[in-house]
Amino acid sequence: MHRLPVDDPGSVPPPSAPEPPSATVPISLVKVFLAGAQARPETIRRYLDEAGIAQELLAEPGARVTEEQFSTLYRALAIALDNEMPGFFSRPLRSGTLKFLCLSLLDARNLETALHRFCQFFHIVLDDFRLESRRTGPVAQLSLLPNPEFHRIGPLGHELMLKLVHGVSSWLIGQNIPLLQVDLACPRPAHALDHRYFFSGPVQFDCDGTMMRFSAAYLDMPIRQSKRNLHKFLVRAPGDWIFGSFSEQLVSHRVRQYLAAQLPDLPTIEQAASNLHCSVRTLCRRLAGEETTFQALKDELRRDIAIQRLTETEATITKIAGDIGFDDPSAFHRAFRHWTGSTPGTYRRRA
Repeated sequence: MHRLPVDDPGSVPPPSAPEPPSATVPISLVKVFLAGAQARPETIRRYLDEAGIAQELLAEPGARVTEEQFSTLYRALAIALDNEMPGFFSRPLRSGTLKFLCLSLLDARNLETALHRFCQFFHIVLDDFRLESRRTGPVAQLSLLPNPEFHRIGPLGHELMLKLVHGVSSWLIGQNIPLLQVDLACPRPAHALDHRYFFSGPVQFDCDGTMMRFSAAYLDMPIRQSKRNLHKFLVRAPGDWIFGSFSEQLVSHRVRQYLAAQLPDLPTIEQAASNLHCSVRTLCRRLAGEETTFQALKDELRRDIAIQRLTETEATITKIAGDIGFDDPSAFHRAFRHWTGSTPGTYRRRA
């Protein structure tokens, strides 16, 4: 995949550039988590109400929820089931597992030592897989090796473990670790394109093994966190390790950041290419390499902002429509139904 080089000062937003609005989460992930909980319908309604998710969204394949709604649902399930990875492995990860994992890592000499301890920790608590961390020249690799004689790990289990390793590692050294490559030994899921916002690097499916690669230079970095900071990290879990800030990595992230800064104006692709100091042809080619288009990014951004404003604020639908570039509220209603399969009013309903 061709990407704009991260060391090209002309193609990277300045450090003070505002963070683009967070992406929303496909309803398919919500349904996977609820299926893992194996809860009765009335219990599912309680979980959804607690997260502020309208139950009718479960029937809409195009429905989305905010990162905060998803994290709230995750925490509710984890507490109710006493399992911090609810329904994904053969044995529950009891409440406090993440805390004791992190405590075992804080006095490590560097990230390489911490990752070795991370792998040993999960070797003790789960039989489903083995984690292996190794350095090969300039590249570090973290592999997930399933136990063929034990519980089969589902696709989301593969993803969540890599996300946990990456999220905890980035937190330990105090900065996001850019990923060179993510390989997943599972079929391409319906929500594959959303991996642009789950991992800070290109993702491949149907691979021989599940692993992530990053620069080995990060292995030598010291641990910068302490017990004082651990509580804040745990309170925000799983948000801080499932969802990250990756705006500097992929071209699509940078385009999204640029578009967000221009709203309610809707820039042309020529203006976006100029902002990234490349030609329109180059921008289209690189977006195609990330399996997206300029128009798709524009629609995804407006969809995500609309969902977040509808669920988290009392702003009128007309105001929200205007803020994302729709002069005509009826045009916004049509576009929103096209994006999500539901009306804006569905997302406005409260428990």
